[in-house]
Amino acid sequence: MMDVLCIGHAAFDVTMSAPHHPAADEKLMADAMQLAGGGPAANAAVQVARLGGSAAFCGYLGHDLFGQAHADELLAEGVDVSLLVRGSHPSPVSQILAKPDGLRSVVTFKCDTPWLGHGAVDFSALQAKAVLFDGHEPLLSEAAVAWAKGKHIPTVLDAGSLHRGTEALAGQVDYLVASAKFARQYAGTDDMQQALRQLAGQHRQMAITLGSEGLIWAREGRSGQLPAFAVQALDSTGAGDSFHGAFALAVARRMDWEEMLRFSAAAGALTCSRLGARASLPDATAVQQLLQAQPLIRIQ
Repeated sequence: MMDVLCIGHAAFDVTMSAPHHPAADEKLMADAMQLAGGGPAANAAVQVARLGGSAAFCGYLGHDLFGQAHADELLAEGVDVSLLVRGSHPSPVSQILAKPDGLRSVVTFKCDTPWLGHGAVDFSALQAKAVLFDGHEPLLSEAAVAWAKGKHIPTVLDAGSLHRGTEALAGQVDYLVASAKFARQYAGTDDMQQALRQLAGQHRQMAITLGSEGLIWAREGRSGQLPAFAVQALDSTGAGDSFHGAFALAVARRMDWEEMLRFSAAAGALTCSRLGARASLPDATAVQQLLQAQPLIRIQ
């Protein structure tokens, strides 16, 4: 039985570090460049594996240069790709520009690559301790969340922004982990505490990640916050993917709530300290070292 099945988006990332965001018609020289697989669910699967868990990725990659490179990389990371769907449509590619303040801009090319259909993958014989969705395969995810419910497998949603997949899945999963962007779009407010109250009225276990401001959470009538871990931020690309992968593994391992949040937050913080997403995903040793180096601040 695997720990976490990750369902959703896989892309190939072309990441460059630049001194500032380019102005209109400005040409810049990059300080560094990195080529690697990416995408929320695919990165989360790699994060699970690096933290010592077993993971599978379910999504689409084309029979092209980027798709093959990404599939090979997933295999090298120890991720089960038996549920990977390959086809003639292009693999998504993302161009990422990382700036000195740790923030980044992303442009993704997907062409006319369609969503996978409800019956594209047979989950009936699969055994998993947790399932993570990123919402980018809405049709397939509808079938998978129904399967998971039938098997009593806990489910987690990486709600990075409000779109068809995240909106549909938000009310069906056991754990909702939302970005500030999703919370703002969903609740129609910039007040994150108000957004938390509104979302908590519909979701029993949830958190809103706030980047350098940490996170706020609500669970079974209680709520609180967790400060961010202190790291030297270089590039925030992949921090959310790392958080969600670690969170799903924590669900699979049945950690208690406070431990689950700190474990996930430490993984996400460490990802910000290096360039790129995939190369920056930390291993279990690095996460434990950060947890030990920065004492627990009780969340209320």
